Amino acid sequence: MAVITRYIVVRNGVELDKVFTDKKKAEAWDRMLEAAEQLAGLIKAAELDPPIEPAVVDAIGVFLAENGPRVTRILKGVKPVAALATATDKASGEAPVQPRAKSGPRAGRGPAKSEPS
Repeated sequence: MAVITRYIVVRNGVELDKVFTDKKKAEAWDRMLEAAEQLAGLIKAAELDPPIEPAVVDAIGVFLAENGPRVTRILKGVKPVAALATATDKASGEAPVQPRAKSGPRAGRGPAKSEPS
């Protein structure tokens, strides 16, 4: 007799169709679904015009979460637009991040030069 261990991801009390034999893969799938939920929530909170059907928003969230590394590379170095960041922060309930001002004698003058020894 063979014993087979299977991992099933349960979201909101519902078993999903995907079955895994590797615990790490099941946990990675669950993390991806969590990210997809958060992305979909962000899109829904934006109240875009024209409105997007909830099923489409969920599909976009899953797509973005599945392609997280590519999305991260695309967005690397992009600074949020102030108005967009404020609307997003209000929707997520998070406090907006304020840029830190440079201070000290060399503020705004570039890196300090080392003196020869």
